[in-house]
Amino acid sequence: MSKLSRMQSIFLFLGMFMLAINKSGAQSVGVCYGRNGYNLPNEQATIDLFKAYGIRKMRLYDPVQAAYQALRGSNIEVILDVPNRQLESLQDPAAARTWVQDNIQNNMPGVNFRYIAVGNEVDPNSGTSQYVNYVLPAMRNVHDAIVAAGLQDQVKVSTATYSGVTSGFPPSQGSFQDSAKWFMEPIIQFLAQNNLPLLANIYPYFSFLGTPQISLQYATFTSPYVVVYDGNVQYWNLFDALLDTMYSAVERAGGPNIEIIVSESGWPSAGDREASVENAGTYNRNLINHVNHNGTPKRPNKLIEAYIFAMFDENIKGGAETEKHFGLFNPTNQQPKYQFSFGAMNYDS
Repeated sequence: MSKLSRMQSIFLFLGMFMLAINKSGAQSVGVCYGRNGYNLPNEQATIDLFKAYGIRKMRLYDPVQAAYQALRGSNIEVILDVPNRQLESLQDPAAARTWVQDNIQNNMPGVNFRYIAVGNEVDPNSGTSQYVNYVLPAMRNVHDAIVAAGLQDQVKVSTATYSGVTSGFPPSQGSFQDSAKWFMEPIIQFLAQNNLPLLANIYPYFSFLGTPQISLQYATFTSPYVVVYDGNVQYWNLFDALLDTMYSAVERAGGPNIEIIVSESGWPSAGDREASVENAGTYNRNLINHVNHNGTPKRPNKLIEAYIFAMFDENIKGGAETEKHFGLFNPTNQQPKYQFSFGAMNYDS
C-alpha cells in the first residue's frame, strides 16, 4: 500500500470512528414536565424522580420558581416555554428583557437552560389562532434580550410547532400548508438568519388514529418491512416520516440548515383506540432506542434530540380523554407504568 493510500485509510477510519462517537454519545431524549393535574408530586419530588431515573433533559411549560429551585445544581438541560397567554405582553422589548432577567439570568448558572420555546402549537387554523401575530415579534424580542445578556451561545430561542401545519406525501414533498405559510415562513427565515433550531411536536399516535391506512406496527417502530419508499430513501416507521416531512417543509421555507428538536412525542395508555399500557410502553421504549442511535433517513448522521410527553398522567388536562394518559409515571405513587430505560438501569412497573 502506498503512503497516500495508507493516509486515506487512516482518515477514513478516523471519520468512521468520530461518527461512531457521535452516534453513541450523550443521551438524546428527555421528558416533558406537564403540570395539569391535582395529584402531582411537588417540584422537588419531581426533579428527584428525573435524577433517580437518569433523565437529563426536561421541557418545562411554565416559568415556575419552585421548579427552578429544585433544578439548581442538577445539570438537567431545560426547554423553558413562554406560555401562549404571555405572548402578547412580550411585544414590548422591555417586557421581554424583564422576562429573560427574571426567568433565565436570575436562575443561572444553577439551572441549565438550553432552549426557550416562545409559544406552543400556535396555528392560524386552530384554537390558538388568536396568538399568531404575537409569536414572531415575541421571538425577536426574547432573542434580542438573550443576546444583550451574552447568553446566545448557551440558550437558543425558538417556538414549538407541530405536524398539523405541514402536508405532503411522501416526506420529500412536505411543505407548510397554504393557510400556514404566511405565518411559518417568516419564523423559519428568522431561525435561519440567527442559526436557531425549530422545535416540533411529533405524534405518530394522532396520525395513526386519523388515517386508517396506517398500521400499528408502522406507528410504533415495529414494522418488519419498509412501508414507504421515497425515491432511494426508505421509511420503516412513521416517526421518521413525520419528522422528515417537517424537515422538507422547513427547507422549502428557506431553512435548509435548521435543526429540528422534537419537543414532544408519546403514546397514550388509555382513552381511545390502541391507547394502552402495552402500546405506550412499546412506542416509548422504541422511541428512546431510536433517537439515541439514529438520525432520520433524510439526515441519517445527525442524532435526534427528542422529549417524551409526559412525566405524569394529568387528570385535568383539556381535550380528548387520551390527553390525560400520556404519563410515564403514575403521579400518586410515582411508579413507572411500564418498563423503560434512560441509561444504565431498567425499571419495571
